[in-house]
Amino acid sequence: MRARLACAFLIAFLSLFLAPINRVVAQKESKNSSASASADATKADAAPTTAKAKTDDKTTSQAADPKTGPNGQIVIGTGVVNVMVSVTDTYGRFVTGLTQDHFDLFDDKVKQRIDHFTDEDAPISVGIVYDVSGSMKDRIMRSIKALRRFMETSHEDDDFFLIGFNDRAKLVQDFTTSSEQVVGHLMFVNPKGSTALYDAAYLAVEKVAQGRHQKKALLIISDGQDNNSRYTYKELRNRVKEADVQIYAIGITDPASDSLAGYGRGVLEEISRMTGGRSFFPNAYNEPELVEICTRIALELRHQYSIGFYPSDMSSDAKWHKVMVKVNPPKGLGRLSLSYRDGYQSFKK
Repeated sequence: MRARLACAFLIAFLSLFLAPINRVVAQKESKNSSASASADATKADAAPTTAKAKTDDKTTSQAADPKTGPNGQIVIGTGVVNVMVSVTDTYGRFVTGLTQDHFDLFDDKVKQRIDHFTDEDAPISVGIVYDVSGSMKDRIMRSIKALRRFMETSHEDDDFFLIGFNDRAKLVQDFTTSSEQVVGHLMFVNPKGSTALYDAAYLAVEKVAQGRHQKKALLIISDGQDNNSRYTYKELRNRVKEADVQIYAIGITDPASDSLAGYGRGVLEEISRMTGGRSFFPNAYNEPELVEICTRIALELRHQYSIGFYPSDMSSDAKWHKVMVKVNPPKGLGRLSLSYRDGYQSFKK
């Protein structure tokens, strides 16, 4: 009996003595378990973040190259120079089907890598700059018929706006895809007043930049003889050089009766040549010739090569860069003629 009591007493004493130690061990194990679970959870949460960070780094690295995007596609953005090139044979016919390999492009005589090339028949935003001054009085109806033909021959998704000018330039019709809306404004016009050609062309350069299509052009129909503009010819030239727009001009002049016809012709020739466009000077009273020229301009705008490059020397201090394009055609095509924008303004401010 005494032995049992002694054994029970010893067990109770050991239980009381070891309880605090068990609690400490349990707490420590619990703490370690919690810390381990927390670390595992943190590691699990961090894994996607790390992967995402790597993905973002890769994307950023690719986007930093202005020539290629995340999927290797060509990116046309800041610093790119686009050159529209028309190619014709000795008979004046448009040459299609050439590839990027047939062209060499030079920036200030330094050969460039062609980063973008297409011969797609893309829609255009076109501004019509129409002279309704007194000098056009006997010529306007013939030129309206030619203008209608130009719009009918253009791409079906082209959009047009019309600027009419005599004493001052005015936006007569905002962007529209309807040729009737444009021509309708001219059917009953009464040509009169002086000629603010430079103001009208300047306004058109500003307006065409708002067009929804990347490709942009202006068609000027006038005798080219300005006598009432606020802008000077020098200011117009500088603005045209900065703009990414092709200018085509039709000079409605009569050298036999107009002593200033040569001056007007010189103005139209220069501003069109600077942009890679063309100027034409049909007989003022020959309607079929005028219609044929308008048709030709519309077709030319639809059969051009778009060549884009990123200048290799962006650090150049030159304010104006001279562009030269050469073509190496397949055998059998003979001698080809090129028409294109001959330079571009420096990107450096």
